[in-house]
Amino acid sequence: MRNLLRGHWFPLLTLLMIVALVAAACGGSSDDESDGGTTATTVADDATTTTAGGDTTATTDTTTAPAERGNLVVGRTGDIDILDPHLATAFQSFRTLELVYDSLLGLDPDLTVVPSLAEEWSFSDDGLALTLTLREGVSFHDGSTFGSEDVVASLERILDEETGAVARSNVLGIVGITAPDAGTVVLELANQDASILASLADVNLAMLSSDAITAGTVDREPNGTGAFKWSEWKQGTSVTLGANGDYWRDGPFVDTIEFRVIPDESSILSGLRAGEVDFAPLTDPVIVLQATDPLVVYRTPALSYHVLQLNADRDVLADVKVRQAISCAVDRQEVIDSAALGEGAVTGPITIPAYRSDSDGLPCGGTRDVEKAKQLLAEAGYTDGVTLNTIVIAGEFSTATAEGEALQAQLAEAGIKLELEVLETGTYVDRWLAADFDAAVALNGGRPDPHPMYVRYWTSDGNLNPVAGYRSDGLDELMAAGQAETDTAARVAIYDQLSEELQTQSPWIWLYTGFEYRVTTDGVTGFTSMPNGSLQYLRQTSLSS
Repeated sequence: MRNLLRGHWFPLLTLLMIVALVAAACGGSSDDESDGGTTATTVADDATTTTAGGDTTATTDTTTAPAERGNLVVGRTGDIDILDPHLATAFQSFRTLELVYDSLLGLDPDLTVVPSLAEEWSFSDDGLALTLTLREGVSFHDGSTFGSEDVVASLERILDEETGAVARSNVLGIVGITAPDAGTVVLELANQDASILASLADVNLAMLSSDAITAGTVDREPNGTGAFKWSEWKQGTSVTLGANGDYWRDGPFVDTIEFRVIPDESSILSGLRAGEVDFAPLTDPVIVLQATDPLVVYRTPALSYHVLQLNADRDVLADVKVRQAISCAVDRQEVIDSAALGEGAVTGPITIPAYRSDSDGLPCGGTRDVEKAKQLLAEAGYTDGVTLNTIVIAGEFSTATAEGEALQAQLAEAGIKLELEVLETGTYVDRWLAADFDAAVALNGGRPDPHPMYVRYWTSDGNLNPVAGYRSDGLDELMAAGQAETDTAARVAIYDQLSEELQTQSPWIWLYTGFEYRVTTDGVTGFTSMPNGSLQYLRQTSLSS
């Protein structure tokens, strides 16, 4: 197989928004710059492409027009569960919707904030007003013109608590939204916000048509400004998107993308080999290792993290000693070895390289200590052990069941019984959002900044705090301080403190970070893999026979 590595992808993730707050201005860039200007073989400055014979060639940094178009078939194990980008939580859903919708800002392959629907931005001298200059000539798929009215309507919808937008907490610092003209939007901020630009680059903050919001059709008739138009959804079978011929960037370079539901990854691999599938986001290292020439494998260190989420509002889990006992009874490396063939690294809460948590801060020093776990349970009054209803998702990521079974076996030795309940995606998401579980085996997506990554979980008024089940004045203060701080070193220190409390209190049991795997046929070119798992560069991908 050809293995395209982004092995040293982390430049300093000191945020452009911090620079912008200091400089109080930021200019736009050309469409090529904001879109990365890369091909599938341009995966990092120091990356190379290795052939099956061991030859190594330098990568290129060009995008060439495709010779052919056609239908790109993407194989994946699960279906979408929702059409509203403001409500999407399942990976399949927002990885589809990010091709239909655009956000005000975007991320390049190194997770640097770049222009998107807003081509320029600037902060006021006091950092309390952010002015966004919108890109001209952008249309929604229904032909209506994108403008400031749509931005105002979209942000107001996200901020409306009744909407239930999953990223609402990320933008609660916005206290005023005005549109001086059709091409300008001004956001009034309660405080300086070092994370606001990264937040505005999230697909969960996608820009919707104000007409669609008024008509109430967002959850039925997707209408974005993205590279692909909504075509057809055969529930449980496939989603088909058609090329947007009026897209404001270069591309797209295929006529359609069909996301085809294929229940297991071994069958997806067979489809790739047979030429029935062109592209596949895979999660099982066992399957990835079987992807041999002429298939192409992208292996990118991931920001997402595998975690056993505990609901600290439920019964015995309200006792910190029980949660710490669970943490002490887990051998994280063994979970990686058994469920992911060693493809991962033990992690604490924050996975962003510039802010990465030290896993040594975990209870029992991050090492397994079954006797200490039993002692903690006894101190909490549970000498006979505890039983936890544990939900596991089927179809979202292939290692979920293996992780659940590994954790089940380990925790049983300490007297902690996990009753595993494997659920299809839609049911799992519904139960998860309702906090209807004791524990949940999960894979959570990472973000390029700690604030939008965790504010919705670990603040008392965070919209997903009921799911997390743990809150404290200390976390509220740290999250607020990290949001307002513009000095990078000071922010790192703040988030170190936040990680320390989360690890000590153990509301969740952070396990490991793995890799984003993408496997393609050799006729697929132009794709760029990203650490956050985004498939946005399918808009630059082309097919050849």
